Amino acid sequence: MVRDYEDDRSSKRRKLDFNPLRSDDRFIDLPSRVQSRSNGAFNSRSSTPRAGSRLAGAVTPRQREFDGPEAGVDDQDAVNALDRDWYGGDDDLGGHTFGDETHNPFGDDSGWAAQEREAALVEKKIGQLSRGMSARQIQKQKDVDAWETNRMLTSGVAQRRDMGQDFKDDQEGTRVHLLVHDLRPPFLDGRTIFTRQLEPVPAVRDAQSDMAVFARKGSRVVRERRQQRERAKQAQAATNVAGTALGNIMGIKDDDADSALPIATEGDSKAQSTNKFSDHLKKSEGASSFSQSKTLREQREYLPAFAVREELLRVIRDNQVVIVIGETGSGKTTQLTQFLYEDGYGKTGIIGCTQPRRVAAMSVAKRVAEEMEVKLGSTVGYAIRFEDCTSKDTVIKYMTDGVLLRESLNEPDLDRYSCVIMDEAHERALNTDVLMGLFKKILQRRRDLKLIVTSATMNSKRFSDFYGGAPEFTIPGRTFPVDIMFHRSPVEDYVDQAVQQVLAIHVGKPAGDILVFMTGQEDIEVTCELIRERLDALNDPPKLSILPIYSQMPADLQAKIFDRAPPGVRKCIVATNIAETSLTVDGIMYVVDAGYSKLKVYNPRIGMDTLQITPISQANAAQRAGRAGRTGPGQAYRLFTEKAFRDEMYIQTIPEIQRTNLSNTVLLLKSLGVKDLLDFDFMDPPPQDTITTSLFDLWALGALDNLGELTELGRKMNAFPMDPSLAKLLIMSEEYGCSEEMVTIVSMLSVPNVFYRPKERQEDSDAAREKFFVPESDHLTYLHVYTQWKANGYSDGWCIKHFLHSKSLRRAREVRDQLLDIMKMQNMQMVSCGTDWDIVRKCICSGYYHQAAKVKGIGEYINLRTSVTVQLHPTSALYGLGFLPDYVVYHELILTSKEYMSTVTSVDPHWLADLGGVFYSIKEKGYSAREKRVTETEFNRKMEIEAQMAADKKRLEDQQQAEEEVKLVKKTGLSKDKKTVTSGAVVKPVRRRAGRGF
Repeated sequence: MVRDYEDDRSSKRRKLDFNPLRSDDRFIDLPSRVQSRSNGAFNSRSSTPRAGSRLAGAVTPRQREFDGPEAGVDDQDAVNALDRDWYGGDDDLGGHTFGDETHNPFGDDSGWAAQEREAALVEKKIGQLSRGMSARQIQKQKDVDAWETNRMLTSGVAQRRDMGQDFKDDQEGTRVHLLVHDLRPPFLDGRTIFTRQLEPVPAVRDAQSDMAVFARKGSRVVRERRQQRERAKQAQAATNVAGTALGNIMGIKDDDADSALPIATEGDSKAQSTNKFSDHLKKSEGASSFSQSKTLREQREYLPAFAVREELLRVIRDNQVVIVIGETGSGKTTQLTQFLYEDGYGKTGIIGCTQPRRVAAMSVAKRVAEEMEVKLGSTVGYAIRFEDCTSKDTVIKYMTDGVLLRESLNEPDLDRYSCVIMDEAHERALNTDVLMGLFKKILQRRRDLKLIVTSATMNSKRFSDFYGGAPEFTIPGRTFPVDIMFHRSPVEDYVDQAVQQVLAIHVGKPAGDILVFMTGQEDIEVTCELIRERLDALNDPPKLSILPIYSQMPADLQAKIFDRAPPGVRKCIVATNIAETSLTVDGIMYVVDAGYSKLKVYNPRIGMDTLQITPISQANAAQRAGRAGRTGPGQAYRLFTEKAFRDEMYIQTIPEIQRTNLSNTVLLLKSLGVKDLLDFDFMDPPPQDTITTSLFDLWALGALDNLGELTELGRKMNAFPMDPSLAKLLIMSEEYGCSEEMVTIVSMLSVPNVFYRPKERQEDSDAAREKFFVPESDHLTYLHVYTQWKANGYSDGWCIKHFLHSKSLRRAREVRDQLLDIMKMQNMQMVSCGTDWDIVRKCICSGYYHQAAKVKGIGEYINLRTSVTVQLHPTSALYGLGFLPDYVVYHELILTSKEYMSTVTSVDPHWLADLGGVFYSIKEKGYSAREKRVTETEFNRKMEIEAQMAADKKRLEDQQQAEEEVKLVKKTGLSKDKKTVTSGAVVKPVRRRAGRGF
């Protein structure tokens, strides 16, 4: 028997039921519903019936009296009658009125009423006396009252009346309360400075400027379209009876003709497995007339980088660090590695090239392998997280910057590399900035290593200054002049104005394709819809091909933007900032720049990443305008004023290191031996609050000790290329005996969302999702999905039938295999807990106890440490059930319209107290606020003593070392004033402008 949900199309949420699946669904047996059996973890004051059930929003007539069963009516009829009275009654008065005492399920009315009156008098008396009293005084007063009652009973003045309230269920349902302790280690007492950037960097230059205000409001037409879709959906749900009980009576069946999903067969997996963006990009390039008429050699020679090959190699020979500046499409990414290989740098080591994105590393490596006529993975290969396509013969290696960063853990000087190219450095990705600081130290120790930093035209001088005035080499591009037109007045609705501008260009301007920059998927879709609608309203308009592109779009649809339009048809591409530098589309003559983009910003106070719509920087605006001058003179229409460009936009985009969570980065730097983060050479230092929050999170997880030093657990966590919390889950799973289950859960959390929800069949997809729900845990729901996919032979057809992304599941399987390899290298045993999923939940608690929340209301929780109110997301398995767990832990927080918890698991409060004892403790009877303060004071005093002992130990070691150096000086007869080089010291070499530098 497996959890299943009846398909009730008349409701937004389906009611929980336990039915066997259809015969064509192969589901394996799962453990029965996972519940905490004696700890009261799932008790709640509130019940949350699903929308669409009889409890949700029912409008009933005036409440009727309970009639009870008549003579001759059996027990089942009595139960049904009671149900009708309970669910059909009016709840205005806070309860139901029952008829006679015989059929009252709660017993003697008079006895209960008397007990309630007595309890109310006692509580009233205590309430009057307790105003202004402490907890100890209140307890003392209760003891006095109890003594008086005992004396009266003993003397016979009063009589005892037993009410028989000793119910076992009431004892089991006792609510457990947690006390939260605000404790911090000594190294985070606020007296230590970790960075030069003491203040946080705001996401916008001026929060009260016109552009910032318009960005917060969003587009009006997008908002209206969203409301229209919601109203249409509600109207359709109200009129559509197909699949409901009424529809079955009327004989109305579902019409699946408009299905958004193709009918799949078991053989679809091979066809879909090759659905990679690089494959489609290669095909689209081959379809152009230029590619068809030129060989790969001729195409290389046509690139601007090829024309300056010898001069560029000469500059690289003469300098250890070179900054190469070139427009997108100049050939610097594909040709630089080949130039170095042809010049002999591959004979002494690997030529590495880092990329900020995985898709770029894979597609560029494929292209270079084709140009060199070698097999991918041999001479030319790539390496990304959880995927390594290299061999011992690889000489040219493309990789993400995170891969090279992790290689530096095992090889601090990167001895295998003779030359490293840091591509797209102007994007200032987090790992790129960390690599910049590491290379300053590595280059001092390795004079034979070459570093080439490639950048677009923006911000190149910053890189040159960072490396002590490194020379800049510019690859001349084939750019044409671009006329820039600013808007005369501030634009409040950038989507509506962009649509008007596109239509004006299409109707009144000469031939040439249009590129529109928008913020995200919803803006892009509404823009395309409005362009089509308004174009159709015109009288015989010119033909226009509208092509959206954003990161979540399937690869084959993304590749359509590279196809040449038919004669007489103009292309209009509506894109995110992916088209700024990552993609180059020929034929663009007109650019419409909305002036906004989505920026990922981290709030360290509440520990949440948010995607904010913010004004772009001046450098981004210049890069966007340059897209119009690739094939001829172009025009750029900026939907903002020149004053806003000058006064409301940053000159450069805020680097990622100043607006993201740094827990993983700090753990990596600690593993590399960086004890003081203030000494690390960041190009732009991260804010103090972000560093402090990251250090606190690592200390809370046990990766750092009370002195801020790396623990043994922290060293083990570094072996896994993922978030520290996920790494700890894998490590702790061996101790709890659930390694097999946990590696699956972590793999599913490391890939894009596996659930598919097409707009045309949202209710069907929701029903399919609910089949996999494990009500206590979203983590276990992911485990359930993977287990069923495995039981059905990893079938793509099964995935499509159940609205699952087969590509994400295949990726999860690959990640799982990679994690298993890492765990075996760490000598970790793979064990399974079988059907006891409470063990898995406790293991999940061990990695997320610092992200715990307590129930506050219906679907609402409050974070235990930050007191921030958070919500259960509607897609959660815990959402809309008949109970709310008192305590939950979550994977992360997501801000959309509200602060939502993502991937939630219910936990026992005793687990939180045991595993996160530094934060939580169980509230005992009579525990006062004074005792809580004493506990926290003792903890702080203990840590201060520990810090003082460590400082004394270090001072003694320094003193002993100084004495040994004095003895050595006296023994050798050297002068104290003469400088000596101790073992392991590094002498910084004199920088030279000429010579090979080897």
